Amino acid sequence: MSSVSSFHAQKVDLPMSTQTLRLILGDQLNARHPWFVRPDASVCYVMMEIRSETDYVVHHIQKVLTIFAAMRRFAQALQQAGHRVRYFKIGDPDNTQTIEGNLRMLLDETGAAGWACMEPDEWRVQQILEAAAKTLARPFEMVSTEHFLLTRAEAIRTCATRVPRMEFFYREMRRRYQLLLDADGQPVGGKWNFDASNRGRWQGQPQAPDWPWAAEDVSALYQEIQAAGVRTMGEVDPAALRWPVSRKQAKAGLQAFVQQVLPHFGAYQDAMSVHAPLLFHSALSVALNLKMLHPLEVVEAAIAAWQGGEAPIESVEGFVRQIIGWREFVRAVYWANMPDYAQLNALDATRPLPAWYWSGETRMNCVRHVVRQSLTLGYAHHIQRLMITGNFALLAGLHPDEVDAWYLGIYVDAFEWVEMPNTRGMALFADGGTVGSKPYAGGANYIKGQSDYCSGCHYDSKRRVGEGACPFNVLYWHFIDRHQDRFSANPRMAMIVNGWKKRPDPEKAPILATAGRYLERLDTL
Repeated sequence: MSSVSSFHAQKVDLPMSTQTLRLILGDQLNARHPWFVRPDASVCYVMMEIRSETDYVVHHIQKVLTIFAAMRRFAQALQQAGHRVRYFKIGDPDNTQTIEGNLRMLLDETGAAGWACMEPDEWRVQQILEAAAKTLARPFEMVSTEHFLLTRAEAIRTCATRVPRMEFFYREMRRRYQLLLDADGQPVGGKWNFDASNRGRWQGQPQAPDWPWAAEDVSALYQEIQAAGVRTMGEVDPAALRWPVSRKQAKAGLQAFVQQVLPHFGAYQDAMSVHAPLLFHSALSVALNLKMLHPLEVVEAAIAAWQGGEAPIESVEGFVRQIIGWREFVRAVYWANMPDYAQLNALDATRPLPAWYWSGETRMNCVRHVVRQSLTLGYAHHIQRLMITGNFALLAGLHPDEVDAWYLGIYVDAFEWVEMPNTRGMALFADGGTVGSKPYAGGANYIKGQSDYCSGCHYDSKRRVGEGACPFNVLYWHFIDRHQDRFSANPRMAMIVNGWKKRPDPEKAPILATAGRYLERLDTL
């Protein structure tokens, strides 16, 4: 298959016989969707690179490149399969840069009777499509993406009255799809969850694998994006974009992960290291979220490895839990609670994002490493996101809106349906406990126990008082102090809060004073 740079996306002749336009969004690249079973001369598929999608937050350049490159590859595959495709490049002179504008032009051009789309995954896009349907005033149909294990309606019903704890949601998903169950319907290995076995600290062995994705030359696409004036962040070598942009690449990445990496995933899934940004994580989230892979084919490949004796149950169960448990769960939370969820700020956090979230210029070694890695790769694994950048944002009381925008922009795999419940819910506790039963707050002991970040840091991971004390330590106790009334009744926080309350004031005062000084100069930490 030719490279994305050679895809010309020529304007196809759309005869008046066109009856239906079918819109395909950039994260709907599902080659197995029923729409694509066979070509239909009365249907034209519409794909578009538009500023309304590049500009709602500042995105990582690798995110824009990956999505556009994958879209072009997908359009090319559709054309080769005999489908008609009208593709708008970012710099096309007739591109109105909006979904509604481009659809209106094509409806007028072809006289098509109506148009259709798949359900979008983001509330924002749902509103755009509903508004377009009203103003275009043509027959309109919205169908499922045929991707998730729960339909959107099922997901909403699951969380409509009371959001279940993820663990119980996960167990029901395993029962529904008969995954990792014995003949009696009980979990294989005797437990539903092997998380307690998956907290190892990586110390260099086994050797961490190389980055899984081969280089793709997207130099021409990069020039188009630059010429269009799209504002981005982060770094890239446009001659060597290292993310999957086709289903073929995604399938190869899945196979390599299952065969070579999955056996070690479980033990080290919470580990962090300056020497290996990926460690034993799959980096399949981009392929999944663009729908180049289906979640069932991913978990079935992992389960097959366990059945074949190629991966331990601890690794396979932990991986399956991320896909059919956590991923499906946060989508259900998102759709059941939007749009109000986007306004939640249960801890009244108001501080702006420190400048080093955009540069990595901080003396905190752990934060510096994760932010720089994110700017360089457009990637950080879930513990880096939760317990480093997210944990700091929680402890420092950074505003959820700013934190949301940063996570949504900086990561190649980030789309609001999965980003927001993880950020506003899991990391920041801004939803007041909808996603997690406690705030995931932690001091330097956790970071030191799970990583090598503390070695050589400007700050002392053992100190809790005075200049040079680890900010995670002093901000942790400041966080507990200022929210003690809220968390004293939380069963998972009460012991910590009560212990803090019992400390003598002369012991607490210097900790809080150090934290106060740090909070006054977050930009210079």
